[in-house]
Amino acid sequence: MTYCLSLNLNRGLVFCSDSRTNAGTDNIGCYSKMHSFVWEGDRVLVLLSAGNLATTQAVIKKMNNDVRQELVPNLLTVSNMLDASDYVGMVSTSIQRSQAVRDTAHTSFDASFILGGQIGTAPPETLFIYPQGNYIHESDEHPFLQIGEIKYGKPILDRVIKKDISLERAARVALVSMNSTIRSNVTVGPPIELLIYQRDTLTQPMKMVMSEDDPFSREISDAWSRGLLQALEMLPRFWWEDLPTTNQ
Repeated sequence: MTYCLSLNLNRGLVFCSDSRTNAGTDNIGCYSKMHSFVWEGDRVLVLLSAGNLATTQAVIKKMNNDVRQELVPNLLTVSNMLDASDYVGMVSTSIQRSQAVRDTAHTSFDASFILGGQIGTAPPETLFIYPQGNYIHESDEHPFLQIGEIKYGKPILDRVIKKDISLERAARVALVSMNSTIRSNVTVGPPIELLIYQRDTLTQPMKMVMSEDDPFSREISDAWSRGLLQALEMLPRFWWEDLPTTNQ
């Protein structure tokens, strides 16, 4: 299973992903699900992937090859984020079809993606790309996108993430969302990748890769657990809890 998320904020973009892959109880691996494409001064693109590993790896390989071979379209020639999403969707569906032709075991080759970034002076955007190649933006009320195992990490995003939140605070929320998912689903796991892009810089984003024993990641997890316990103690009490007890 997978958990990836993106946050589209006034000050820039935040991306977070796990690295665990699961092809059965005896076949657990670690592969990066976050891929960045940076041409400084021109464009910064980040792709998060979920689904069939053969599909997602083939998509990344194809996109890199298209740039090297100067095939059109590619990530360097598209003029806006919608065209970039069309391109990723086209590559993904083409690879899914070619793999399905060779398949004899009724395998699902579905893959979904989150594409985010900034091209030139246009505002940063994030888009969810479905296995069928079509895509959607995030909503203004909830400026985030998720793929994979989304239910455990969504509540804090719903409550906290607003467009005007700072990038650093949003990044901490993303790590809490990831931590909550890891605690509740063993198929999601480290290393955790976190990427922060400041709007209009068009330079290499700040990136962290955190292992299971990473001190900062553990500190985030411990602080969040303590905070939840403190918040629980501050909840209103039932009216009968303050009644005097009768000793018999």
